[in-house]
Amino acid sequence: MTKGASILPEPQRRALRRACRLQLVWLAVLASIVTAIYFSLGNSQAMKTAWVEDLLSFVPPLAFLVSVWFEARAPSDRFPFGFIRGLSIGYLVSAVALAAVGGFLIVDSAMALIKTEHPTIGTVRIFGVTIWFGWLMIAALIYSVILPVIFGRMKLKLAHSLHDKILLSDALMNKADWMTGLAAALGVVGIGMGWWWADAVAALIIAVDVLHDGVKHTGAAIRDLVDEMPRTLDDSAFEPLIREVRDHVDGLDWVASSRLRLRQEGRFLTGTVFVVPRQEEGLTARIEAEERALLGLSWRIHDVSIMPRQELRMPSTAPAAGDMPAPIRPGAIRLTGRG
Repeated sequence: MTKGASILPEPQRRALRRACRLQLVWLAVLASIVTAIYFSLGNSQAMKTAWVEDLLSFVPPLAFLVSVWFEARAPSDRFPFGFIRGLSIGYLVSAVALAAVGGFLIVDSAMALIKTEHPTIGTVRIFGVTIWFGWLMIAALIYSVILPVIFGRMKLKLAHSLHDKILLSDALMNKADWMTGLAAALGVVGIGMGWWWADAVAALIIAVDVLHDGVKHTGAAIRDLVDEMPRTLDDSAFEPLIREVRDHVDGLDWVASSRLRLRQEGRFLTGTVFVVPRQEEGLTARIEAEERALLGLSWRIHDVSIMPRQELRMPSTAPAAGDMPAPIRPGAIRLTGRG
């Protein structure tokens, strides 16, 4: 039983519209940040790395907007399951981009440290006054930190409302931007104090943070795409909806035993429940009614099928594949049997 991925409850529809508007505004703000950092790069490796990280910040919001557009497309003969996995694919793309560029920045920063490059920061005249260019660099960094933290907090609330992993990773990156700005600022100050190594070390710290984010989110995206049992948005535990579905099916008087298998597709949950019915009479009507009831448990439950079987066996004691009464994988969760 399925329901259209584009049909969300009104609170989620409002949240999605707001998230799209917020991301569009954020892209404009981000463009101003990237421009400010670019014109204040100087010879600082840390500033260069911070600038590249800001460029990377374009990837998650763009991936989010494209994924939302794909997700809303209706199923077709060629794609009968629709496009709800577009969000998971967008999450993977943004995560891999982070990891790849993070690795490059680590190599680039390490090479600058190995070569013992001694960057310098000169002076500039503004309105007839000569000032150290490092102050302009630090001012640009402060500007690049304040707005992302504000936008990150706004996105975080929407990410939880929509159960959106792209939006969550984007929000967490924005909230953590103060660390990038602080590291780059310390690198600039280090150059001013004659500590040539401070700039390269600061750049290396920023690069490691980028790589860490990329690897963490890449792992989570891959687990979603290979059909791991659904986990919470922060990836800290299994999704509570698994237990809700299990308890609902377990409470049916016409079900003797059952086994649950769910997966995450974008922000939605899909899967199959294998059941051993107590009686055959009216079974089709019962199954259809309970499939509709499962959709009512949460807006995130998108497509859950109930399949009757004569017998269910645990994977560890199951016979050869040809004799197995139900195609159960090790990831399936067995429900409490009731004799």
